[in-house]
Amino acid sequence: MTPEAADPGKIRRYDAHIYYDSESRDAAAELRRELEERFEVQLGGWHDEPVGPHPQSMYRIIFASEYFARVVPFLMLNRRGLTILVHPRTGNDRRDHTEHALWLGQKLDLNVSFFKRAGWRAELRAARRSG
Repeated sequence: MTPEAADPGKIRRYDAHIYYDSESRDAAAELRRELEERFEVQLGGWHDEPVGPHPQSMYRIIFASEYFARVVPFLMLNRRGLTILVHPRTGNDRRDHTEHALWLGQKLDLNVSFFKRAGWRAELRAARRSG
């Protein structure tokens, strides 16, 4: 028996994680400015060290599902060589970052063991508040 298909209509928000390093930080900053100017997005803080499941420096943008068709193509065409992870917010962070993920550029190996640790949700919330 085939499992019932998930309803994409239930997705209300998406995250995009923009990865950078010391050499590409300026490009990431330019992209961030453009996203803020062009779209209704919520910008997360700069994380210059790996945080949560993310293996390198990054910042996060959050956008409503109705902006997906504009934000994601913009990122596809203007990513400046940066690696970007786009995923829905379904309430299952592990699946959202793995099974439901869309990668632009190089696919990075996420630290999925992060999701298995006790207290990971509180740790992730604290990292989001700090940045």
